[in-house]
Amino acid sequence: MKFLNKLERKFGRYAISRLTMYIIATYILGYVLEFTAGNLTQYLYLDPYYILHGQVWRLVSWLLVPPESLDIFTIIMLYFYYSIGTTLESTWGTFRYNVYIFGGILWTIIGSFVLYLILFLRFGTGVPFESFGAAFTTYYISLSIFLGFAITYPDMQVLLYFIIPLKIKYLAYLDLAYLAIAMYNNGWAGRIVIISSLMNTIIFFLMTRNYRRIDPREIHRKQSFRKAVNQGRMRNGITRHKCAICGRTEQDDPNLEFRFCSRCNGNYEYCQDHLFNHKHVQ
Repeated sequence: MKFLNKLERKFGRYAISRLTMYIIATYILGYVLEFTAGNLTQYLYLDPYYILHGQVWRLVSWLLVPPESLDIFTIIMLYFYYSIGTTLESTWGTFRYNVYIFGGILWTIIGSFVLYLILFLRFGTGVPFESFGAAFTTYYISLSIFLGFAITYPDMQVLLYFIIPLKIKYLAYLDLAYLAIAMYNNGWAGRIVIISSLMNTIIFFLMTRNYRRIDPREIHRKQSFRKAVNQGRMRNGITRHKCAICGRTEQDDPNLEFRFCSRCNGNYEYCQDHLFNHKHVQ
């Protein structure tokens, strides 16, 4: 978390807001390509064999390949992923959500090259390595969004098939059981695909001890405490925070958050709207 905090202070201004909307948009574009130019799909897969032979666009184009075939259930699932992804971005913050998603993309690319290297060392150049390119898809990116939501909101209840009430953590357990079976049945190659594609989930949660910073209950508790403190100060006419850019204080908006900038020479405090996009005082 300390490392992420440092990254956010330095690169937070570049985070893409409403990232889930863009992810869904790439799926929609992928479906359009499937229906209008189906043969084009074979040139989109994440395939190191072709990437190393000049088709470098595959490093990005594989994101256009939809995770499932298009039907009414897929449409429902896309709406579901949009809903939970937007909620995660709101809970974690735009920057951390960006790190989570792009981390999953990066680890998937790394996993594809690792598998390619293993096959190359084992079988040599006579094997058509490009045959496994379709294994690395956006399916696990979508699944990582769901697993992240399940870990953050384990007790939230959803209606399975719009009828059966079920806590979301139990759906996550079913997904994990499915992944375990898939890893067992698909051998070491399948394990590389699954583990690398979900490495963002493993790193972001299992290797992070401070869960309380992303716990919705902890976030709500802090917000309620901050609001109560600010209201008490406003009743007493006391102002403790003031943005060095816009001059707003907690009396102007009790929900504003203020931070000191570590890169400015002096005690300069900024509101949440100007913390990452101001000119540093030297």
